[in-house]
Amino acid sequence: MTTMNMNAILGANASVSGSGKSSDASWFEAMAEAWGKALDKQAARIEEMSNAIGDGASSPADITKLTAESLTMSFMSNSSHTALTSAGSALETMARKQ
Repeated sequence: MTTMNMNAILGANASVSGSGKSSDASWFEAMAEAWGKALDKQAARIEEMSNAIGDGASSPADITKLTAESLTMSFMSNSSHTALTSAGSALETMARKQ
C-alpha cells in the first residue's frame, strides 16, 4: 500500500478546524483529535476534583464523585481505543482491496 493510496482513503484533503485554525487533515485524524480533546477535558475534571479532595473536601460523597469520574474516564478511554482501532482496521482492509 502506498502513501498516496492511504491518503486517498483517509481523505487527506478534508479541512479540519482545530483551535480556530484550519489545516489539511483526514477525518481519521479529526476523530482522533476529538477523542483526545474529550479525554483531556475528563482528565482535567478528575484533576480538579482530586485537588479539592487533597485540599480537605474529603467527604464520602466527594470521593464517590471522584470515583465515578475516574470510571467515566476509563470508559471513554476504552471507547476511544475501540473506535480508533476499528476505523483503522477498516481503512487497512479497504486499502488492501484497492
